[in-house]
Amino acid sequence: MVHEAILDQTFSALSDATRRSVLTRLGDGPATIGELAEPAGMTLTGMKKHVLVLENAGLVVTEKVGRSRQVRLGTERLDDAMTWISFYQRLWERRLDGLDAFFTLQKGRENE
Repeated sequence: MVHEAILDQTFSALSDATRRSVLTRLGDGPATIGELAEPAGMTLTGMKKHVLVLENAGLVVTEKVGRSRQVRLGTERLDDAMTWISFYQRLWERRLDGLDAFFTLQKGRENE
């Protein structure tokens, strides 16, 4: 199972709408801090703080390119989060399938 501290950091980073929009934007390819800040109407300093949270969570990777900082997706931690989510998705699907089977059986008994 995925280490709890890693999941805490990942989900904490994903809890902010601005950071989620940054990840969505980076799905189209790398971008500079300025390119990420502009659509959000945010200062470079404000966007740098969001990018740092994402970088510390392992969700993005930054690289200095000339005078700007290039940001790109880092998928490893999203894979960890998806593993955790998939486990609980399967667990709840099994429980709901069991509940559905119970209600189907009950309905069949009522119709007898």
